[in-house]
Amino acid sequence: MKKIDALLSEYGESHQHSTNKAIHWICVPLIFFSVVGLIASIPAEPLQGLMEGSPYANWATLVLVLVIVYYVSLSIPLAIGMMLFGVLCLFAVNLIVRLDVAPLWLVCVIIFVVAWIGQFYGHKVEGKKPSFLKDIQFLMIGPAWLMHFIYKKIGIPY
Repeated sequence: MKKIDALLSEYGESHQHSTNKAIHWICVPLIFFSVVGLIASIPAEPLQGLMEGSPYANWATLVLVLVIVYYVSLSIPLAIGMMLFGVLCLFAVNLIVRLDVAPLWLVCVIIFVVAWIGQFYGHKVEGKKPSFLKDIQFLMIGPAWLMHFIYKKIGIPY
């Protein structure tokens, strides 16, 4: 069994209840997005010289490259999907910045807190602890777990 299959299977063990699954479909992408936004909020003057004037010259872009390297080590097809989602998150982050309705960090903190409340409620319904309490690596597996369902639905092997 490939490592990614074992990780997805183990993650899935504590995500069987339909309510918990539904909550994860909403909250996991929101948490991923909010983390991207929080990291993008960190001042990035050293990176500005590399991509002068680009709204993507931020720490989130750099961290997402490292995250994608992790996903590549597990599954190239899933890494491609996660890269596309990461790019979508970067676009959304830049939209929030351009709209200037509230500081990016504040929007992301609110999303992060509300989404984690949802996650813990889902696990209360499930009756099982979140997987990341056993292995921190599962914080990265959650988004890939959702992506693998999308891949299965459209017939892309991962």
